[in-house]
This record gives sequence, structure tokens and C-alpha cells, in this order.
Amino acid sequence: MRPNGHRSDPHRRQRQALRAVALFELAKGIFVLLMGLCALMLVHRDVWLIAESLLALLHISTDRHPAQVFLDFADNVTDARLWGAARIAFAYAALRFTEAYGLWQERPWAEWVAFVSGALLLPLEVRELLRGVTVLRAVLFGGNLGIVLYMLHILRFNYHQRRNTVAAGE
Repeated sequence: MRPNGHRSDPHRRQRQALRAVALFELAKGIFVLLMGLCALMLVHRDVWLIAESLLALLHISTDRHPAQVFLDFADNVTDARLWGAARIAFAYAALRFTEAYGLWQERPWAEWVAFVSGALLLPLEVRELLRGVTVLRAVLFGGNLGIVLYMLHILRFNYHQRRNTVAAGE
């Protein structure tokens, strides 16, 4: 026993790391859920007019090329695309919320979900980095790679721990 009366917990750091990943996944889920709700709020609205108002609010000249690209994109937005984007956002948010819950509760299936879903995003993030390295892209890639590698470590650790437990029981 420790002097303060608490026993040492060898898995405390692992639990804290899993909960940190769970909070990160929860934050991603909330962000995407909000984006899906924003898409629904644009249904039956003049998206081009809203985009133009946003550019004016941000004091961005509509003569600039990025502003023109943004306005062209807004002009091509349809209600069907907004509904589709919202559906995808809600499905993605549900996955992230489920993953966050499972990681918080230290469920083995959630570790697999975190590993597989993170690994599936890595090629897309590499492609974005090849298009141009920015701080945001580099941080997203580094964070996701870190989570994938940590989940791999946890999966391997748990596998070896189960194997040793079975071997000790024989």
C-alpha cells in the first residue's frame, strides 16, 4: 500500500489515455453533428446569398479567386446535397459517439473501432499532405497517426495479456 492509502493501479495510465482519446472522439462527433445541423438549416434557403453575406461579414472581397470558388460552390448546392451531407454527418457522428462511449468504458470492440476507423483515414490525410503541407493538415495527420499507433499498442498489449492469462491457467 502507498502511504496515502491508495493501491497502485498498473493500468491507470492506459485508462487515462483511452479516456483522452474518447474525449477527442466525442469532440469530433459533436463538431460533425453541428456541421450536419448547419447543413439542414440551409435546406430551402438561398445558399449563394448566405455565402455572399458571410464573405461580406468577414470583409473578404468577392473579386478574389478563393471567394469566387466559394460562391460557385454555394451556387451548386442543392437541397438533396444538403440532406445527403447531413445524413453522412449524422452517421459519422454516431460512429464517433459510439467509439467514445466504448473507449470510455474500456470495451475491446471500441479499441478495434478506433484502430480501424483511424487507419482508414490515414491514406486520405496523406493525400491531403501531398496536395500541400499546412499546420492543420500536419496536426490532423500526426494526431490520427498517434491514435492509430496507440490503439495498435493497446490491442497488442491486451492480446499478449490474454494469451499469458490463458497460458498461466493451463
